Amino acid sequence: MNKLNGNKWWLAVNSSPITALLILASVIGAIVVKFSYPPPDYLFYSGLEQGQYLRLITPIFLHFGLLHLVFNSLWLSMLGSRIEVTEGSMHLMLLVIVCGAVSNMLQYNWSGSIYFGGMSGVIYALLGYLWIKHKMAPQSYPPLPNGLMGFMVGWLLLCMTGILEVALGIGVANAAHLGGLLIGLLIGLVFAVLGMARNP
Repeated sequence: MNKLNGNKWWLAVNSSPITALLILASVIGAIVVKFSYPPPDYLFYSGLEQGQYLRLITPIFLHFGLLHLVFNSLWLSMLGSRIEVTEGSMHLMLLVIVCGAVSNMLQYNWSGSIYFGGMSGVIYALLGYLWIKHKMAPQSYPPLPNGLMGFMVGWLLLCMTGILEVALGIGVANAAHLGGLLIGLLIGLVFAVLGMARNP
């Protein structure tokens, strides 16, 4: 790596440390899955009634394969950094915690199984958050790339048909994806309305 590329990486991490930390935690989660498959149950979802609140979030860091990790890390880098640079690291962290917990809860209640993981539910939440905030208050965020929302919703619908499970034999946490998108839209809408109220 030359010095210029090294500086770019450092600037990216420095401007979006929580995004970088989330990607690092996802890499660690993928390594845990790879070398201790199946991962221990204490890393998977646990309902509030069990009092193990950290397990509401830990599934988002578990990634099942290199493509799963790379795909989610790229989206997280693009979407998470936009929010972190604009609204701050704490804002992004709280958004990830809330949306991660909600998407995990919905997936568990839909499937009845604790054995799921990945950052995709959070990514859909960040996507929904950014999309609705730009629609409601265009000055708050630059627009997402053309066609991105349509592509991601199309991918969501394709996954919900079950074709990937049949064709590729992979499980997809559809409830987490849909729940993440909806909670992201809702939170983004609330923040957009509050921002408009403060700055009429």
